[in-house]
Amino acid sequence: MLITIQNRHLSLSVDTLGAQMMSLRDREGCEYLWQGDAKYWADRAPTLFPFIARIYNNTYRYCGKPYHMGIHGFAAQSEFAVTEQGEDYAVFSLAADDATKESYPFDFIFTVTYRLEGSTLAVIYGVRNRSDCTMPFGIGGHPGFNVPFAEGGKFEDYFLEFATPCRPDRVGFTDELFLSGQDAPYPIGEGRRIPLHHSLFDEDAIVLKNMCRQVTLRGTSTGKYITVAYPQMPYLGIWHWPKTDAPYVCIEPWSSLPARQGVEEEFSCRSDLIQLPAGSTYENRWTITIGEE
Repeated sequence: MLITIQNRHLSLSVDTLGAQMMSLRDREGCEYLWQGDAKYWADRAPTLFPFIARIYNNTYRYCGKPYHMGIHGFAAQSEFAVTEQGEDYAVFSLAADDATKESYPFDFIFTVTYRLEGSTLAVIYGVRNRSDCTMPFGIGGHPGFNVPFAEGGKFEDYFLEFATPCRPDRVGFTDELFLSGQDAPYPIGEGRRIPLHHSLFDEDAIVLKNMCRQVTLRGTSTGKYITVAYPQMPYLGIWHWPKTDAPYVCIEPWSSLPARQGVEEEFSCRSDLIQLPAGSTYENRWTITIGEE
């Protein structure tokens, strides 16, 4: 079921399946969100929970017991309930049940709130641990944005620009897209700019750490721009389907990283996972701002 919220500046449609954003338009009707195409990538903006990216052998352990989970967890394939809604906001909720506990043995409530604040969309993740033990998890966003998102121009006219100069490191991956442990400095122009070109993603996603936590997608032939700010997320994925001319780019704020090559991870020992104590709650807010100069 599609839920639509709006204000004077933006309109947003969200599917209750996965609490996935399906459309983000400005008041002129310009569509910024990738609209899905099986030729390149059928999704639009999956919600990542309770793990991000790949788990080796689709198997992890908690207190020594093995569990099985696919890429990016199960939230994107789950039906959310709409627990609150107003003209410019909506709250989507997923509660643990027997099916989720088969792959993730915790009693939780996971909420995704979308709130329009002027020309900014706030995405707020909430997690409540109703278990009697610490609950480890990762959480993140995976929105794809049209490139180009304005009339005229081409993919290579666009670039990503960090708000302040930085010297990020690229997280190292194996050919199978698990952690290799071989991180390396990732050079960017003037410490701020990454020009887009399709071959950038020939080796799959670029995942950065130690970077500025605000980045803007701009084009040389348009004054429109998209700014993504993720103050609580230590990792940023940048991606489109490898070795294609896909007309979009994903800007993905992540709280944690994939599994290591050859390791069935023990979740209770993963330092990058959020370790939420029993009875506690967690909140993480990131934003997408649509602007024009």
